[in-house]
Order: sequence, then C-alpha cells, then structure tokens
Amino acid sequence: MLATIAIASTAALAAPVAGLLGYRQLKRAALAERLRITGAAGIDESGFVRIGGIDQWVSIRGEDRGNPVILEIHGGPGASNLPFLPRTRGWERHFTIVRWDMRGAGFTFANGPENQGALTLDQLQRDALEVTRYARERLGVDRLLLVANSFGTVLGLRLARNHPELYSAYVGTDQNVIDGGRERTAYDALVRRLRAAGKRKQLAAVLAMGVDRRARTTEQVDEYNKLVLTTDPLSYDTMKTVVVRSLWFSPLHTLRGLRSSMKAMHVSLALQSQAATIDERAEGTEFRIPFFVFQGDGDVLTPPEPARRLVDDVTAPVKDFALIRGASHFAGFRHPDQFLDLLLTKVRPAITGDLRPAGHGR
Repeated sequence: MLATIAIASTAALAAPVAGLLGYRQLKRAALAERLRITGAAGIDESGFVRIGGIDQWVSIRGEDRGNPVILEIHGGPGASNLPFLPRTRGWERHFTIVRWDMRGAGFTFANGPENQGALTLDQLQRDALEVTRYARERLGVDRLLLVANSFGTVLGLRLARNHPELYSAYVGTDQNVIDGGRERTAYDALVRRLRAAGKRKQLAAVLAMGVDRRARTTEQVDEYNKLVLTTDPLSYDTMKTVVVRSLWFSPLHTLRGLRSSMKAMHVSLALQSQAATIDERAEGTEFRIPFFVFQGDGDVLTPPEPARRLVDDVTAPVKDFALIRGASHFAGFRHPDQFLDLLLTKVRPAITGDLRPAGHGR
C-alpha cells in the first residue's frame, strides 16, 4: 500500500532538498548513533544473501541473540521497512528482528532494477521460505515469529497457514482482508467522505472503478489508494509525519537511495492487482499456530472491522485481536510502543509459555 507515498514524498521533500540538507545530515547522524548495537550478546549485520536466484538484502538486529526471532514481512508492495528502524529501535531490546527487502523493494531493487526476476506472489512466497531457512540456520532457531504489515499480510497469511513447522505465531498489522475482491468497507467509507466534501470529480472516478478490486487497472489502484489516504486527516498526517519523515531522515539511505525506493514502489505496483484475487476464507481459516491481528483504530485503508471479522472466523490454538489507539494505516510505526506492548503482553507469552507480566522499560 505504500506505492502511493512516492507521490506525496516528492512534494513534501522539495523544501528540505532546497534548504535543509545540513539539518538532514545532523539528524541522520543522531539516528545512526541511536541505532548502534554494541553489547556482546547483540547482533547487527546486513548484506546481500542469494535468495531465489538473485541477491536480496537481509538485515538482522537485536540486543540479545537469546530473544525470540521475528521475521518481518514488509508492505508496499515494494516498500522496505528499513526506514522505520529508528522508530522501532525499542523492539530490538526484546526480539531479534530479521528484516528482508523483497525483490522489487529497497536495497534489493537498488542492487539491480533490471535483474529482479519474476515479480509474482508465488515467487515472493518461495523467496520468503528461503529467507526463513537462512534465518533459522544463521541464528540457530527452529521457528520464527511472523510479523507482517500491510501488503506483507497477504504473504504472511499464506506462510503461517501452510508452514506451521517454521513459525511460532502470526502477527498481522494493517491486515489486508480482500475476500476475492468483495470486501467493501474501505470503499464505502471513501465514497461517503468524497460526497461529504463535495469532491465530485474524485467521487465519479471512484464510482467508475467500482468496489471489485479485481477489475481495477494498476493506475486505478494507485489513484484509489492515494484518495483513501489523503482524504482522511489522520492517515494524511501519518504519511507526512511518520512515512515521509522516516524516509527523509533514514540514516541508511542516501538521496539517490530515496529516489530508488520510490521507483521500487511504482515498479512493484502490479503485485496489488495479483493480490486483488485472493480470497482469505477460501484459502483457509484454520491455523495451527497462535494468530494475532493488531489494527489501527482509525485505519481507513485496511479498516479494523473486516480484520476483526477475519479473526473471529479463524481457528487457532490461541488468537486475539486488538486495536492500536490513535492510529491509521502504518499503525505499528506511528505507535511503536503500543505495538511492542501487544507483542510482549499477548504474543510473547503464547510463544514462550511464560505467562508472567512482561517487564519492558524503554
């Protein structure tokens, strides 16, 4: 879902490019210092790993290798989670986190835009399994905790459903519910907002698209997502203060790297059309691992109501649904402390068997 951020980012970054490069450098240096992991028990390594026949970027970070291991499945499509590292730094005190830039995203895309191979959901799923095997061997663990956000939840559900032997639990946030193109909660809410605002041209365009995602062109997908996010005040504020700021001040990304990241989002946009055909309930609602969804209470792109209904329909050894207060899409990145609280109080006990209250001073 982050593909549309590229358009907003270009405008929002025009002023800093013109006059605030010095401040950007100071801010990036401070964030880089904050990201340092120096303890003997910690791990901080990143680089290219041969996955699916191409070199793909994998980062592994955490303050204690004895902590549970998370595999993040990022959103977009084509949008790396690495720019959010400073915001999620606190998570690394309690978990070792494997962050993977999929083909068509982040540093993997920048390493060879012309050599990304097949950008299909099936290929991404095969890649994810290879990354899983690599992380298990590198860290010496049997299972990983799957944490998927936004577009990544499409892959995350399939991995959790089909490979319970590899994963200790599933956590979805900004959880997509597509229902074979039938889910219409976000669409109906957008129509109401456009009508209330008197935006006749945009309303006509949305009505012409129709509710069924399967019938939309990639250009219509891009236009629809942009309208959803920019017509909701909380979502638009999150785009500016969380997403764009994280991209702009990322200590890992040069200006050229930011341009590459935005291009990656557009190149990968066709994956959303593939995802529009998915029917989560038809693929199966039985999971043999603990199942959690933590959704922003104000998310208008992937609204909480369909996500809650999905959790209601799921059969799992343990399952739970929770709202992240004051959050739109990108809920875990807007309120990383709330998300961490949920990981520690709901998820970690389910995967470790430790039911004691979690101490997690930050």
